[in-house]
Amino acid sequence: MLIGTILQSKGTGVATVPPHATVSELLARLAELNIGAVVVSVDGLSIDGIVSERDVVRRLHEHGAALLAMPVSSIMTAEVRTCGPDANVDDLRRTMTNHRIRHVPVVRDGRLAGIVSIGDVVKTSIQELESEKEALVGYING
Repeated sequence: MLIGTILQSKGTGVATVPPHATVSELLARLAELNIGAVVVSVDGLSIDGIVSERDVVRRLHEHGAALLAMPVSSIMTAEVRTCGPDANVDDLRRTMTNHRIRHVPVVRDGRLAGIVSIGDVVKTSIQELESEKEALVGYING
């Protein structure tokens, strides 16, 4: 299965924040949308970085409450792994597992086209396994 298939059912909307947004604004956005990460982007189409709840927690230990007023650009991951809609779900699952990445932006023609989480990838893998199981049971009983 391809990443584009996940996006067809999930949608292509991507939550973004500008690099100058404060960590407090980031947390409000994450809570409002009930998500774990956002893409950092000046225009909503390019990728400047990615920032997650985990990034906030790790920096909170270093900076304390002052972190809330700091810009998102100071805590984001600037080197973002991306994939295209034609990427294979199993390959991306391995990459996400091996590199401990939970969110991967999807890029089409150099522009942000969606985002997939490890949850999306696992859900798709489980659905594929269940379909294969049903087919095999049907063949055996058949």
